[in-house]
Amino acid sequence: MTGDRLVIVRVALFITCFNDTLFPNVGKATVAVLDRLGVDVDFPAAQTCCGQMHFNSGYRDACVPLVRHFAAAFGGYDAVVTPSASCAAMVRHHHRVVDAAAADASPPVYELTEFLVDRLATTDVGAYFPHTVTFHATCHSQRLLGIGDRPSRLLAAVEGLRVVPLARPAECCGFGGTFSVKNPDTSVAMGDDKVDDILATGADVLASADTSCLMHIGGLLSRRGPGRSGPPVRIMHIAEILAATR
Repeated sequence: MTGDRLVIVRVALFITCFNDTLFPNVGKATVAVLDRLGVDVDFPAAQTCCGQMHFNSGYRDACVPLVRHFAAAFGGYDAVVTPSASCAAMVRHHHRVVDAAAADASPPVYELTEFLVDRLATTDVGAYFPHTVTFHATCHSQRLLGIGDRPSRLLAAVEGLRVVPLARPAECCGFGGTFSVKNPDTSVAMGDDKVDDILATGADVLASADTSCLMHIGGLLSRRGPGRSGPPVRIMHIAEILAATR
C-alpha cells in the first residue's frame, strides 16, 4: 500500500460476453484508460462467461463449470477489472453460492469505476469530452456493488463535460436480462419511463456502467428519434467517455 493507493502488479481485463459480442469498443476504452494511468493490463484469452445468465435463470448446475473456469482463467492475477457492474456483482456475490472453493481461488474483481476511485485513488483520468451527460446507475451497481457516487465523481472531473442528474436515478430501466424476454410489456413500460426521465434532462449523452442496460434504453430511444437521423440521445459506456481525449 502507498497511501490509499493499492500497488497492483498484475491486472487482468474481464471483458464479459456481452461487451465482447456487441460492444467491443468498451473493452478497448477500458484498456486505454488504465494504460493512460500506467496500469499494464493482460487479457487472458481463456476467459468465458461468468455464468450470470445461467444463475439468474435458475440453471445453477450449469454455472459450476463456468465458475471454476473463471477461477482458473484469472488465477495468479492481483486484480480483475471489468466494465460491467452486473458481471462484477455475479462474481463477487454469487460465485460463492455456486462453488465456494472456486470463489476463494479467484482474485478480487472490481467494476471499472471502483478500481479507478478506490484502488488507484483517482477521479481525474485526463479525459476531455465537451458534452452534456446524464448517468443511469444500474440496479446491480446500486444494490449489489454499492458503487454510489464513484461514476459521478469521475464524470465531474472530465474536462468540458457537464453532468445533469436524472430525476429518478434509482429506478430500474426494465432490462433485467431474461426479465425483458419473459416480461416484455412490463420491461418496455419501465424502459419508457426511464427514457422520459433521460429526455427531460436535455442531455446529449446517456452514460452507464453496463452496456446491457444501455442496449435496452438505446433501443427505446431510437424509437423516439426523428426519422432516420438516429436516437435523440447517444448512449455510451462510461469507459468510452473516460477514454476520450482532445
